[in-house]
Amino acid sequence: MTVQTCIHPGELPPFSNQSVVFFANLMSMFFGNIEQMNQLNREVSGANTYGGRLLPIINILFKGGRNLLILEKEPNESILKYQEEVLELSLPDFIIVPRELYEAISQDNRTNFNPNEIERCFAFVRNYIKTLDNVNIKEYRHNKIPSLVVLPNKIGKPGVLLVSHLDVVSHEDAEVYNPELTDGRIYGAGSGDMKGALAIMLELFINFHRLHPAISLGLAVTSDEEQGGSSGIGYLFDEVGLRCGTAIVPDGGSLNEITIAEKGVIHLHLICLGHSSHAARPWLGDNPLEKLLERVANLKRYFLTLKQGDDHWHPTCALTRVETPNVATNRIPSVAKADLDIRFPPPFTVDQVICVSTQILGTHIESKVILSSEPMQFEPDTLFKTAIEEVTGESVSFIREDGASDARFIHQYGIPVIISRPIVGELHSENEWIDVDSMIKFYMICARYLERKLLT
Repeated sequence: MTVQTCIHPGELPPFSNQSVVFFANLMSMFFGNIEQMNQLNREVSGANTYGGRLLPIINILFKGGRNLLILEKEPNESILKYQEEVLELSLPDFIIVPRELYEAISQDNRTNFNPNEIERCFAFVRNYIKTLDNVNIKEYRHNKIPSLVVLPNKIGKPGVLLVSHLDVVSHEDAEVYNPELTDGRIYGAGSGDMKGALAIMLELFINFHRLHPAISLGLAVTSDEEQGGSSGIGYLFDEVGLRCGTAIVPDGGSLNEITIAEKGVIHLHLICLGHSSHAARPWLGDNPLEKLLERVANLKRYFLTLKQGDDHWHPTCALTRVETPNVATNRIPSVAKADLDIRFPPPFTVDQVICVSTQILGTHIESKVILSSEPMQFEPDTLFKTAIEEVTGESVSFIREDGASDARFIHQYGIPVIISRPIVGELHSENEWIDVDSMIKFYMICARYLERKLLT
């Protein structure tokens, strides 16, 4: 059988005596083209639901016999029955290929998130640990996010769990991922957050298990911390049931700093609908972008009233992304979208902040919570504090972090968490770096702590 593929963008093909396989799922038309797919989602609401309307007309357009219509959802049975039995229409065969399948496949092909590179990183970690014969390696995958847990044989709840993530913030320029050692620093995207710390955790784990085969020391490595962590550490603790006596999470603080508090976080996605028109005649349209920006400005003014002190330990609201479907400057858009990153310390709560924010934004702004977590407070570990002071010869500061980490998924179960790390800088930028000398000292700090915590 010969199959002819015809693409007619923006127009119907002519009537034909051939049979066709017709993809009514709009997502399939842009499969492999993420930019066009995202533009479609922005411009057309409910674009993936139109396919059933083609059922009565496919056999009129294509008269070659049996036609096949690919739909994204099951058509309404009563309408089908009416079309066939009452109207006596000829309907094509159809099968269902859900939109979610296209989205899942497309996710795998994003340039922002490279699953092949993630898998390569996990392969390196796994092969490195396989040199030990006294540990059990378990791999998990949730929402297509891989993670790895290594525990000593016959120990389900280690005394100390080393926690790291190997995913990094995405950059368009791939060259920024090539590390460079300059002036005692390793420069490169992900060096400070947190592949440098991951290397230290791996060395600690390997060396301690080689010297002390029965030590109660575990390791967890995830790959979605930069996306919120819910499918990594969140899944491991909430669903798998992973537990430990104490967790070390080197994703905050600094060499002589221990994090004892983290702000809560809310990511809000906003949508404002309007009416498009020519920009030369704005009175004929209803500009959703202007309305959205005005309401966001009102919300930011409210957050400014909460400002107190010079240490920024107060709620903040940052507008991080704004978009419209416009590709031309002379058009009033029909819809505008924005993303907000909101941070807040106690006594503020997620529910309280969402309630106030949605009230200020008003009923014309649809808001969707993408991510949320409550503020966290941690008890400082005096044993770890002493280890820092002995290795560095300097005093320790207890600090409060404006950001959040995977520690929140662990601490919610009453598990003590230690948050400290080597000296790092320019995090999430193209010039991110980690100080090599501080990496050595941080290894020594953790080693001294583990010896006293687990071996004495």
